[in-house]
Amino acid sequence: MSRWLAALPLIALVALGGLFYFFALKRDPQVQPQALVGKMVPDLTLPTLSEGQPVRIRAAAAEGPMIVNFFASWCAPCEVEHPVLMGMKGQKVRIVGIAYKDAPPNTQGFLNRLGNPFAQVLVDRDGRAGVEFGVTGVPETYVIARDGMVLAKHTGPLTPTEAERLAKLAR
Repeated sequence: MSRWLAALPLIALVALGGLFYFFALKRDPQVQPQALVGKMVPDLTLPTLSEGQPVRIRAAAAEGPMIVNFFASWCAPCEVEHPVLMGMKGQKVRIVGIAYKDAPPNTQGFLNRLGNPFAQVLVDRDGRAGVEFGVTGVPETYVIARDGMVLAKHTGPLTPTEAERLAKLAR
């Protein structure tokens, strides 16, 4: 009996190693959660960057399909994707930017320096909207239909190819 008790920690260690092997090592780290796709956009109201006027995101979607892009001035990948967003603006794609956990003066400086690709810039100072959307990190981009349904999600900087795919969905 005492031998079994002495071997118990070793058995537990082997069992944990097996769990790690089957669940962690076999998991694809590139899989992105798409929890909001196919569901209604969260019913949130955020202030605009310029005047602080409240904007209801569902009401903005009712004006026509749009792309919602979470970004921040402190985010290096957001700077990398910025020229792609500027190109989308040139193609008349309606993009609403949400400044995620960023101070409005920093956001304004970022847009002044790189250009403003957004039809509207909203402020998510405390990150609550990011939580509601399920943002895992910036940049993150969503396509919202006129009826408020989330059609697609992209995590990370947009490439020209991915931007074209999302733009087709937003037309």
